[in-house]
Amino acid sequence: MFRHQGKTRTLKHNLRIASLLSFVAGIVNVAGFLAIQRLTTNVTGHFAYFIDEVFKLDFWRGFIYFLYIFFFFLGSFVSNFLVELISRKNDSYVYIIPTIIESVILFSAAFFGPFFIHKNPDLLAFCLLFAMGLQNSLVTTISNATVRTTHLTGLFTDLGIELSQLFFYRHKEQKDKLVSSIKLRLTIISFFFIGGIIGGVFYSNMGLHVLTIAGGALLAGILFDNLKLKLTLLKRKVKG
Repeated sequence: MFRHQGKTRTLKHNLRIASLLSFVAGIVNVAGFLAIQRLTTNVTGHFAYFIDEVFKLDFWRGFIYFLYIFFFFLGSFVSNFLVELISRKNDSYVYIIPTIIESVILFSAAFFGPFFIHKNPDLLAFCLLFAMGLQNSLVTTISNATVRTTHLTGLFTDLGIELSQLFFYRHKEQKDKLVSSIKLRLTIISFFFIGGIIGGVFYSNMGLHVLTIAGGALLAGILFDNLKLKLTLLKRKVKG
């Protein structure tokens, strides 16, 4: 699901990566909000707060909201920069490195989060927003902009449009493509909610350590991808 690109990428690959990363984003979204009452998977609300604080002449608080936006952007920039840099040396690890970095950030936030909350909760928000910017950029690049996993506004918009188009598209090829797209969007929404529910339920007992579930899911996804590749190569070797 991480390795296939371009024409070799199928709906199955997109469904797998969408379910994994939207599940992670759902956990981060709920855990971040319960811990520090901040939005940590998207920046739409932060932009509105930024404008509000500027108009109230509270420039320091406005600057903090600007930093929320900036760290999400920075995560996106770093993700694609690493993809471009690594692809020029070894395609085998092009998407693995950014995913590992995201996992490390989530594990770090899980274990050092209480310290951040006590000293400066904004630092925790910066870390989680960076991780989500990194993830959103990564999955956008892998899926050729087909999959977005860190927020649902655009997904519900697209889902509404595509469901309405079902009443008008009659050609089998068009309808099949539309149904595949609807299936993908419903998968992302469903796993985002599942991640959110798990994040909320386990946060009451684990606190920010619930982020270890998200970090572990990312590592499990990488291991699954590598194992599947090795099995595929082994099968080819046996047949050859």
